[in-house]
Amino acid sequence: MHAMTQETVVLDAAEERVADTQTAQSMVQRALDAARAAGADTAEAGASLSRALTVTVRNHEVESLQFQRDRDLALTVYCGQCMGSATTADWSDDGLRAAAEAAVAIARASGEDRCNGLPDAADMATAMPDLDLFHPWMADADSAVELARACEQAGLDADTRIVQSEGATLDTGGGVTVLGNTHGFLGISAGTRHSLSCAVIARSGDDMQRDYWYTAGRVPAGLLAADVVGRRAGERAAARLGASKISTRQCPVLFPPELARGLWGSLLGAISGGALYRRASFLLDRAGTRIAAPMVHLEQQPFIRQAIASAAFDEEGVATQERVLVDEGVLQGYLLSTYSARRLGLRSTGNAGGIFNLVARPTTEHDLHGLAREMGEGLLVTELMGQGVNTVTGDYSRGAAGYLVRGGEIAEPVDEITVAGNMLDMLEQVQAVGADVDVSGGVRTGSVLIGRMTVAGD
Repeated sequence: MHAMTQETVVLDAAEERVADTQTAQSMVQRALDAARAAGADTAEAGASLSRALTVTVRNHEVESLQFQRDRDLALTVYCGQCMGSATTADWSDDGLRAAAEAAVAIARASGEDRCNGLPDAADMATAMPDLDLFHPWMADADSAVELARACEQAGLDADTRIVQSEGATLDTGGGVTVLGNTHGFLGISAGTRHSLSCAVIARSGDDMQRDYWYTAGRVPAGLLAADVVGRRAGERAAARLGASKISTRQCPVLFPPELARGLWGSLLGAISGGALYRRASFLLDRAGTRIAAPMVHLEQQPFIRQAIASAAFDEEGVATQERVLVDEGVLQGYLLSTYSARRLGLRSTGNAGGIFNLVARPTTEHDLHGLAREMGEGLLVTELMGQGVNTVTGDYSRGAAGYLVRGGEIAEPVDEITVAGNMLDMLEQVQAVGADVDVSGGVRTGSVLIGRMTVAGD
């Protein structure tokens, strides 16, 4: 086997990408033709081909190594306003014909829904900017194992109190998806995603604490080095030793970027079309009203190059758009698919499948430590457990661990606590969004300081 250089990987992946795109385009067109032949009035089809390599190392040994090469085709058909769907991995003529006939049979056996149907033709994406989302990494299992081992070793070496590894995992993959429908729309998206994570256990006497760290992104060069990930995991685990409960109180709470994403995610869930038309949202009928502190400004930015959630079109082929969702605390609109928009008497916002890069605008130049100094006294949360958010009422309650902040300094660790509040109160209590923006996910935010929450302990 020849030596696998990064240049070799890139060249091989580029050739595979071209071949996969051609194959997927052909499959989509053939599936649409089969749907028409089976009696569908309109149809949409999506074909995807993907490859992935996942390696987990634990205690220096390879615990698992998995290669995946998947292909799938999903077909949705409409007979009038009756809908049917089918999926298949059999891309032969017989396989596509069987899938189309199954989808049409399901549609004809289903009840009519006036909101069913393809998106309006005028809403389909036409501009396809190059978002630079395809950046292959290693395809060589030996190199992947070596990197995972280096990450784990750095975690074990981070502190003398690290006694055990829960493993280091490297995950790298990419693929091509082609979406088409009987409006004549054909959209192609290709992208890669990579991650490296490590979890270790620290011990002091009878006290044992676990923690982890990770790095993720589309571009290998943007990932943290393996030793940095491992060392951070070890340092975090060791720092938690000696954690104790605290008395119940109300105080400011500081969420680091990786947890602040979840706060904004709860807001996004409440303004999604499905929650709204089911009347299961604490933000029902709140468009145009203030729902958060005046400093809160949230935007969707779907065209950020190399970003995790960038896309020119949503899962239905509707064009994505740059949008201000919250401006000076005022909710500007909702996240709607075609179906949910029709249920609400509105128009699709191009958000079938969710948000496309939510960006929370920083309100300060401070990072996490700067916000801790600004907070003075309170709680820094570093781990949250459980779902804990009631989308209907906005009530928020989650198990947590973290650190007390005293005199603006991060002090002793605490655990077995609960942080609670109501999302509307929490949004109103946002005092700052930090400049330490985490860009590894679909929600880009810095640390978030909330002025008051209930912290339940002893």
